[in-house]
Amino acid sequence: MRIFYCDHFVLPLPDGHRFPMSKYARLRERVAEHGLGELLVPEAASDADLLRAHDPGYVRSVAEGTLGERQIRRIGFPWSPGLVERSRRSVGGTIQAARAALSDGVGVNLAGGTHHAFRDRGEGFCVFNDVAVATRALQHDGSVRRVTILDLDVHQGNGTARIFRGDPDVFTLSVHGEKNFPFAKEESDLDVELPDGAGDPRFLDAVHHGVRLAIEASRPDLVFYVAGADPYEGDKLGRLAVSKAGLEARDEVVFSACDAQGIPVAVVMSGGYAEKIDDIVDIHFASVQRAARHAEAVKLRAEVA
Repeated sequence: MRIFYCDHFVLPLPDGHRFPMSKYARLRERVAEHGLGELLVPEAASDADLLRAHDPGYVRSVAEGTLGERQIRRIGFPWSPGLVERSRRSVGGTIQAARAALSDGVGVNLAGGTHHAFRDRGEGFCVFNDVAVATRALQHDGSVRRVTILDLDVHQGNGTARIFRGDPDVFTLSVHGEKNFPFAKEESDLDVELPDGAGDPRFLDAVHHGVRLAIEASRPDLVFYVAGADPYEGDKLGRLAVSKAGLEARDEVVFSACDAQGIPVAVVMSGGYAEKIDDIVDIHFASVQRAARHAEAVKLRAEVA
């Protein structure tokens, strides 16, 4: 299984910034320690890649550092050359994880899931929308036509929903907290909203229902799985009160559904804001572990055939 990482491209943040940037390196170290796959550094997404999903003026403003103060506040990160390079590498990781999925059955980006980025702006710690850029890249070269995005982060993938609104070849599912950020929701193809404190049973019912309907409705050539760690009960921003076991069961639902239909899966990490960084890493690592088991199953079937 090919696993892409970019944590050594540093995004400089001020002391006390609330984004848990260290989770990426810790996750990569744990993945390496357990030998879950081939760790690779992605190429940076090119302007041509970005412009299939983003407005030229916005891409230029990010690259040149001419974003306005309001735009910077909305993103939540200070601008720097490091921000630009890290953002391009994170998007590149999702493009390459998607290509790996098409050839191997599954591919993983240890970053990505920047689903709050719109065509013409970023927000919520998201600069470019990696899944949207990767979808358009693969459609552009004819690798896929139909794509399904299973967004199981606690926050609605509002940027993703807006970018693909009205596109019959891209199906967007978002299972998220009803009262959580973003407070002005967009319209996905299927939104499943949950109350604060939903807990494992209600969350997993929503995941089962949403994943089944999304795949049945779209019959995709490729699935992007946005595997956020923030539905977790210990997450500072999550509020859904889902256990680690519940999140592992969520992973199982996704991979089992894709396996049953023979659909390749590209996995991206998305959000996670638990007080203890190790809790975030535990959840993301469990998703990568499940992806590795999926990769082994695909490989065994190919050998038997």
